[in-house]
Amino acid sequence: MAKKRMQLGLVGCGQMGEALLRGMLTAGLLKPEGVLAADPDQERMNMIIQRYGIRAARNSRAVAQGGVDVLLLAVKPQAINELFAELKGAVAERTLVISIVTGVQLVRLEAELGERTRVVRAVPNTPALVGSGMTAVAGGAHVSPDDLKTAVDVFNAVGTTLVVEERHLNAVTGLSGSGPAYAFVMIEALADGGVKAGLARDVALQLAARTLMGAAQLLLQTGEHPGQLKDRVASPGGTTIAGLRELEAGGVRAALINAVEAAAVRAAELGQGRKER
Repeated sequence: MAKKRMQLGLVGCGQMGEALLRGMLTAGLLKPEGVLAADPDQERMNMIIQRYGIRAARNSRAVAQGGVDVLLLAVKPQAINELFAELKGAVAERTLVISIVTGVQLVRLEAELGERTRVVRAVPNTPALVGSGMTAVAGGAHVSPDDLKTAVDVFNAVGTTLVVEERHLNAVTGLSGSGPAYAFVMIEALADGGVKAGLARDVALQLAARTLMGAAQLLLQTGEHPGQLKDRVASPGGTTIAGLRELEAGGVRAALINAVEAAAVRAAELGQGRKER
């Protein structure tokens, strides 16, 4: 007997919304005709319809009232008040809501969408665009184990998913949510170093990107502590320890710690509706 595919309501068809849609279609969780979507950018909406063959609704309220199993909220945090006003009283009891809106807490989502609403909050990251995302999810007060499994299945379609307590999600935002940007800075800086040492730019970028990718895979596959793996590369009096000394002198470790903390604090501010710092 064929597995029943979910009926998805998608509110927000930006990069992440599209990546999740594409991943779920590829994984066989959805059929195009089972997707109802809305986005205020009509040009963007038309492109998504043409690309994936999904159905469009006039607004988010129509999506919520379209008999969907899962309602995925993928809008910017600055648009959340307008979205709540549009969705007021529209979310059916049968519908599981999954929100990837940065910083907006479960308690507020439940209060605005209906106190008995089943809500899962998620923090994905941009490598989801190429199927290598890292997502953390947390369930609200009325979410069942099956609801959490559904959410995990959604995000596993674009990478790997962890279930955490909601109190950790701002830290997740600061680390894995914003982390790809830190990695891109490191790749760019390493490539600049290679160019300074005489490499062609395209060669240096390949070496830098694949070195970070390979190092991450080595850590994940061996399960060893990064300090142990670092020590294996840094032989006494060798090239690597000379380079590591420069990283420590430049405060790279402290700067990365501070970047994660600053992004986590900003995520909390956005969740409280603070637009400026």
